[in-house]
Amino acid sequence: VKVSRPDDSRFSRGLHGLTRTLVKNAILGVTQGYQRSLEISGVGFKAELKGREINFALGFSHPVAFKLPEGVTAEVDPKQTKVTVRSADKHLLGLTAAKIRALRPPEPYKGKGVKYAEETVRRKEGKTGAA
Repeated sequence: VKVSRPDDSRFSRGLHGLTRTLVKNAILGVTQGYQRSLEISGVGFKAELKGREINFALGFSHPVAFKLPEGVTAEVDPKQTKVTVRSADKHLLGLTAAKIRALRPPEPYKGKGVKYAEETVRRKEGKTGAA
């Protein structure tokens, strides 16, 4: 695949790089695929895969059902604390992983919630108590 531009304007140069990267990401997605890992931490927090749906227990009064979009597959480890999301479409994969994380983002005091595997949560100290 060869990407070329009609002229040397600033707009054409910008679109040239964008188009080249989109084509590269599409080729890598088809040949290797993309994946994103998420970790669930917290007492009683877990995930369970049922067909095209992931059921999360995230400390709410109800289970949260997340329907996977077309073209995205998921895998839950046996301990039910790690979710791996796979897809050939890099953009769709990032959106799906972000939506899963948004169900219960990690909180800074105890670190409970859903976070990316490579993400580090900045922890806060909390109250010092009565002196």
